[in-house]
Amino acid sequence: MPRSRLSRLTGALVPALALALAATLTGCGGSGTEPPATPSGGSGSASGSGAADRVEPLATAPEPRLPVTVGSADGRKVTVTSADRIVPLTGSLSEIVFSLGLGTRVVARDITATFEQAAELPVVTRAHDVSAEGVLALKPTLVLADTTTGPAEAVDQIRAAGIPLLVVEPAKSLADVGRRIDTVAGALGVTAAGKELKERTEARITAVQKEIPRQKEEKSEPRVAFLYVRGSASVYLIGGADSGAVSLLEAAGAVDAGKESGLTKDFTPITSEALAKAAPDAILVMTKGLASVGGVDGLVKIPGVAETPAGMDRRVIMVEDGVLLNYGPRTDEVLRSIVGQLYAGEK
Repeated sequence: MPRSRLSRLTGALVPALALALAATLTGCGGSGTEPPATPSGGSGSASGSGAADRVEPLATAPEPRLPVTVGSADGRKVTVTSADRIVPLTGSLSEIVFSLGLGTRVVARDITATFEQAAELPVVTRAHDVSAEGVLALKPTLVLADTTTGPAEAVDQIRAAGIPLLVVEPAKSLADVGRRIDTVAGALGVTAAGKELKERTEARITAVQKEIPRQKEEKSEPRVAFLYVRGSASVYLIGGADSGAVSLLEAAGAVDAGKESGLTKDFTPITSEALAKAAPDAILVMTKGLASVGGVDGLVKIPGVAETPAGMDRRVIMVEDGVLLNYGPRTDEVLRSIVGQLYAGEK
């Protein structure tokens, strides 16, 4: 889960629960601290896409045209003179750089960059905090961050060393995908490649939406609840209007059950009453979360889940933690996985 979601999530919880989260959320970005999800007792609809965890670079790697001066989301102006050694501090920013065809220039990764091409890069974050010393030791020529990157002292230390550091606004919906690609491409001096990647990404998202089965007139849009669960810390939350999943579910032709039931925050502790009001036809979870509760069998044991239409039908949609809310070049794959699982067996 991107840090922007985590920050709001932990801030909304009581201190004891926040401490429990701090001990377990490192698995959210693909740290490998939890086993891969193996749903038990469910139907095929609980399976993910099964595709390799890779990004697809543009066919031709662009040559950066530098220097450029660009605006940073924190109000600064940043001048980039070299893109030879790039350090993206979120998984989603890493995806964009690699997809632009500049992956060979990336010298480190954040713990949330879980895709195959980045796997061997040194990690410069501890849990979800940046190690300024780790970043500076790699002598980067550009650091990419977003507004939730922290701690602030680490960001200040990197800047004080004279390293160009660009802050990018985080993505919250499909509408942010193109903006993020444009921003990163502009900072790297590859605006034409950015335009190509943006057009490719938007075209693929549109193509997936055309594959969504048309609902019969008497059949309403499916209601899907996004649940954030971490059994190892007894954390069970339901997503609301600001969870980050609303845009994806709506693009898949579904209704976000949490938002529709009146949950206005990002996440709210699960109660039987909240689930009954949401009445989801399907439940969306991340792979590590599902694994942490023991698969589908464990999920339906969470109070209130078994009484929902989704729980009774064991209808679970599972997407990898590292890509679900990234809103970037692989969002079409996320959307295709959700659509495929949600409408399994429908034409």
